[in-house]
Amino acid sequence: MEIIHQMRENMRWRVLLSGFLWACLALAVYADGRSQLYIDYINRYKGMAVDQMIRYKIPASITLAQGLLESGAGTSTLARKANNHFGIKCGRAWKGPYVLQDDDARNEKFRKYRSVEESYEDHSRFLQQARYSSLFDLSMKDYKGWARGLKRCGYATNPRYASLLIDLIERYDLDQFDKHKSSKLHYDYSGIDRQLDSESLPSHLVYHNNENYYIIARAGDSFDLLAEETGVSARDIRKFNELPKGYVLQAGDVLYLERKRKKAAKKYKNVPHVVVAGESMYTIAQRYGMRLESLYEMNNLPADYAVQVGDRLRIR
Repeated sequence: MEIIHQMRENMRWRVLLSGFLWACLALAVYADGRSQLYIDYINRYKGMAVDQMIRYKIPASITLAQGLLESGAGTSTLARKANNHFGIKCGRAWKGPYVLQDDDARNEKFRKYRSVEESYEDHSRFLQQARYSSLFDLSMKDYKGWARGLKRCGYATNPRYASLLIDLIERYDLDQFDKHKSSKLHYDYSGIDRQLDSESLPSHLVYHNNENYYIIARAGDSFDLLAEETGVSARDIRKFNELPKGYVLQAGDVLYLERKRKKAAKKYKNVPHVVVAGESMYTIAQRYGMRLESLYEMNNLPADYAVQVGDRLRIR
């Protein structure tokens, strides 16, 4: 009996010692406020984030921080059921599978992917929309600017979204991945490209002119569809481009996403515009990214003046 009692006592101490050691290990992991779950997520997807940075010029730190935050380090319902690590909703352009989940409203549609790789690729493409174009003027090392820009451009409604991303980046040293020149992943995206191209309509290319951004309308575009894609309201798109409420978009229309400037760019100082066949005061104003009313005023022309071939117009 004494031997059995001693064995039990030794076992009890071993269990207690084992529990103590595990507690110490847990404290070592969490003492600096870091989670092993988050560390595992980073180690698992850091190569993919760097790969996306090289392909799309989006800081790997931002991609990882958004993935951590939006998916709860891969544990959220969206991540587990739909491989959706960035909380991207369907929108009108998405034609692929989806899942329903409550968010700002009940039963909202969120994109469903075949793999996490598809989610990362679609996130990078999602940020190519016109509404996020200002982010790409920032350095890829400026993770704070990117985080604040994402919030400013409306990626999330949480007022602390930028600070949450910055905290994750600094707590887990995610900006170290922004310095990488290669992911060493060599992932083949051809299958994903075909899949995503079949499930979502390509976004409009965004161009830059006279300190402004613009897109070119395609056949079938409407102000409402462009508003959803760009994040600029239909009313503002019409207002910025001096178009009447009932105007129907035509393929080839130049549409600025901010209010146009009063003058053309500085490089056109003392360089007049010579009117050619097919031009109007409006198309000339759009070409230089300047307000139509300013073009009339600058040239002392009445509002009903119709330009003639050979007219020389001051544009700055």
